Amino acid sequence: MFFKRKWWLRKEFDEKLLEQLNRLKADWNNQKSLVEKSFDPSPEAVSQAKLAEAKYFFLFKEAKQRKVRVRM
Repeated sequence: MFFKRKWWLRKEFDEKLLEQLNRLKADWNNQKSLVEKSFDPSPEAVSQAKLAEAKYFFLFKEAKQRKVRVRM
């Protein structure tokens, strides 16, 4: 009885993790392309791109540690 609930909660939080991971990847790609396309990127834009990259890889490592897989 208790184990079934844990499985359900884990599944729910894994789905949320994947949603956040996809959102952060899109944000990181957006920031990266903005810096690459600009002639003289501001230090703030560069730091925002690095911050987006750090957030993405943090969640990526968490997903890898949890052994989360994308189901199609």
